[in-house]
Amino acid sequence: MKFLVTYRTRISQILGLAFVVLFLVSGKPLEMAAPMLTGILFFLGCLLVGLATAGRMWCAQYIAGYKDGVLVREGPYSVCRNPLYFFSFLGCAGVGLCTESLSLAAMLIMGFAVIYPVIIRSEEQKLLRLFGKPYEEYLADVPRFIPDRSLYYEPKEYTVKPKVFRKAAFDVLWFIGVVGILECLEAIQSTGVIPQLLQLY
Repeated sequence: MKFLVTYRTRISQILGLAFVVLFLVSGKPLEMAAPMLTGILFFLGCLLVGLATAGRMWCAQYIAGYKDGVLVREGPYSVCRNPLYFFSFLGCAGVGLCTESLSLAAMLIMGFAVIYPVIIRSEEQKLLRLFGKPYEEYLADVPRFIPDRSLYYEPKEYTVKPKVFRKAAFDVLWFIGVVGILECLEAIQSTGVIPQLLQLY
C-alpha cells in the first residue's frame, strides 16, 4: 500500500505507456464487425473526456493552493469527498472508450479500480491527522466517491489563486491530449507499418 501511494505517479506513467503500446499493436475487429457501435463508443468517450476535463478544472478552482492547508467543503467538494478522482475516473473510462475497444476500456477501468481506492484511503488517513474532528464530520456527511447532488453548496464569493489554478488547469488537459495521441496512432496503424499482434474487441 505504501509503495503504491509513494510511487503512484511513476506507476501510472508505466501503466499508461504499456496501454499505449498495447493499443498500437492491437487490431480492431469490433470496428470491422460493428462500425456504428465503435462510432458510438468514440462519441461517448469524447463526452466523458470533456466532462472529466471540465470537472477537474472546476475542482481546481476550489482546491488549487488550498490542499492540506484548508478543509475545502464547497463546490464539488460539497457533494463528494474525492471529486478530482471521480472526474479522473470519467476521463479514464472516456479514454478507454475512445480506443473503440471494449477490452482496452475495461483494462483502464479495472486499473483505476485497483489503484485509486488504496490512494483515497491513504489520503483520508492523512487528512484525518491534519484536520481531526472537522474532517470526521466531513467523512460522516459527504460520500467518498459517488456525488450526492442534494448536498451541493457554493459560496457567493470564493478566492482563487490564479497562478496555482492556471497550473492545475493545464494539468487536466492531458485527457484531451491522450485522445489526440490515440487518433494519431490509429492513423499510423492504418498504414500497416506496425504489425497487429493482438485482436482485442
